[in-house]
Amino acid sequence: MPASARQRCHAVLSGLVTLATAAVVSFAAPAPASAAEIWNETGSDRADPLTESQGLASVEVPAGSPNRYTGIGTIPIGLSVRGWNHVGDPDASYDGHYIEPYQRDSGNTKMYRVQAPGGAWSEYVHTLSPGEALNNSWDAISPDGQWMLSGEWGTMDRLLVFPTPGVNPATSPSANLPQASTVHLDHPVRDVQGCDFSGPTTLLCSSDDPDGSLFGMTKPLLRVDLSAAPNGTADVTGHVTALRQLPLRSSCSGSFEAEGIDYDRRTGVLRVIVVSPGFCVLTDSKTYKFSRG
Repeated sequence: MPASARQRCHAVLSGLVTLATAAVVSFAAPAPASAAEIWNETGSDRADPLTESQGLASVEVPAGSPNRYTGIGTIPIGLSVRGWNHVGDPDASYDGHYIEPYQRDSGNTKMYRVQAPGGAWSEYVHTLSPGEALNNSWDAISPDGQWMLSGEWGTMDRLLVFPTPGVNPATSPSANLPQASTVHLDHPVRDVQGCDFSGPTTLLCSSDDPDGSLFGMTKPLLRVDLSAAPNGTADVTGHVTALRQLPLRSSCSGSFEAEGIDYDRRTGVLRVIVVSPGFCVLTDSKTYKFSRG
């Protein structure tokens, strides 16, 4: 075949491949609107697999407080012997109330452990609502401090809203912590490991999605724009956007796990934990840092 004919054939084939690829992507990954903001990776710190592998939170009060982390090694023995054997991604209110989410392997309750700014701890137990999943992966406190969001494992189209335990005056350690309302998502999410408010009606979330069919990528960083600030009296909707894939780098090959997330409004720094596969969970798991582009 003459060179000119080969070039024409190659061009036609390339065009067909491009069209076919675009068609496959459009049918295989019906993601929501493209990302409206960019988060650039700016650095990382090693994440200890025992004490920094589940979640993290920046604490504003008292001033100068260090960042907090959770992992299997941070679960108090007194909680573990009572069956609370998993701690998720925590959060802290702007007035210094620090809240850790706990779950156990069976039963119909989940628990939120609250440390007040003065240092005292208390426990708030929630009895599952009908159809609610047992897992308790994360909590996110609204900027006004009065409402706390939490999520469920698996493929979900909602987030749960509770009065913030220890902050909202309607809560008490001696009473059930009730679900107050729901955030209805306009696009399903899968295996969300953490969310944090970046504004009154904006959440940034880390998803451990291993499949990639929901957004065209595995392990996405998500943004959820709420139709209104949660107030506990009415449901709101949430528009979901995939912003980028979280970093997946390790000396080992295999399955990574995206974990907790934290946004520090004082610095504008976003941090997300990604646990490395296999033996490298011990050596190169990371807390990645991002800044808005």
